[in-house]
Amino acid sequence: MPVFHRAEQAAEMAAKVLKPSATSASGSGLFLAAPRRTGKSTFLREDLRPALQSLGALVIYVDLWQDRGADPGGVIVGAVRAELASHQGTLARLARSAGMDKVAVGGLTFSLDRVGLAAGVSLSAALAALSDETGQIIVLIIDEAQHAITSATGSDALFALKAARDELNSSAHHGLRIVATGSNRDKLSMLRSGKDQAFFGAPLVAFPPLGEDYIAWFLEQLDFRAELSAAAVYDAFQQAGYRPEVLGAAVDALVFDMEVRPGQYAHRLQQLIHEQIEASNADALRVVHSLTPLQSAVLRVMAQSGTDYAPFEQATMERYKATLAAVAPGYKVEPDTANVQQALAALQDKALVWRAARGVYALEDGLLAELMRKAGLLA
Repeated sequence: MPVFHRAEQAAEMAAKVLKPSATSASGSGLFLAAPRRTGKSTFLREDLRPALQSLGALVIYVDLWQDRGADPGGVIVGAVRAELASHQGTLARLARSAGMDKVAVGGLTFSLDRVGLAAGVSLSAALAALSDETGQIIVLIIDEAQHAITSATGSDALFALKAARDELNSSAHHGLRIVATGSNRDKLSMLRSGKDQAFFGAPLVAFPPLGEDYIAWFLEQLDFRAELSAAAVYDAFQQAGYRPEVLGAAVDALVFDMEVRPGQYAHRLQQLIHEQIEASNADALRVVHSLTPLQSAVLRVMAQSGTDYAPFEQATMERYKATLAAVAPGYKVEPDTANVQQALAALQDKALVWRAARGVYALEDGLLAELMRKAGLLA
């Protein structure tokens, strides 16, 4: 399948990650925020990882969104273990540090289960041994990193990586860089905005969306490109939130539209893009409209509050009541801590709400608030 590459952008970013300036805080990690489904993960896998490797880095990539049911701390540890498994010299070092003379074939003497959180060999020791053995800077790319703080184990893994970063960035080793990405800037910011967070002070930057060069490449793949205006397609792409999937789905529908004729492709593509946008929005709103009155009130107040949302404060309880009175006048349930907690749990199950392990709540998709506002649900 053809892939649009951003090689120049990847090369520039890779150089900055591996060689931060003396005044830079990027040694603490680099955090990139961009909405979901805008090509971020493709860039990490297809462009940034090869660019880092070409500069001599050992890259470990982990996607915390790939299996949402897995504990994020376990996913991070598993990625490190998988990399260790291909380095027998590193395993020998770890075996000696664990008081063993050697590593048997197949890892029977020294099990990788010993590496991890609250295990015999810490992540810091494992990554230091790996860096020393390979003589390389290690770059750990964590995609959808905000998911790490949804569990205590995930938070522990971040602090373990902080300890590893501090150790490997000392003069005794070759270095560790953390590149963390997320689809919600506010949630990603929680990993580095508070002094009690593992990556406090790390830079958080907006990852640029795909631009006109992507549209030019995309149109080159189409047999009927002569009928299309790059400017008009790019405008529609912007309206679609810079999501390649929306554009691709519209083109697929156009290719299999047996009624379209030469000269009609441009107009029909515009129609199909807007149909894809409306269908996506309708699917999201359909879930919102299926909520119980209390769940709906909690979601609306959260969407209105943004980062100021405090679910159980008295003022918020009064807002739930006012919202219920407006949207469900006959509803008899009085909001309290217990049933609001149940409503929040139900919203999590419906993938509408995200919860950090320390009890902070936010919308799963930051774009939902604007969608609800446009639909008149936040009036």
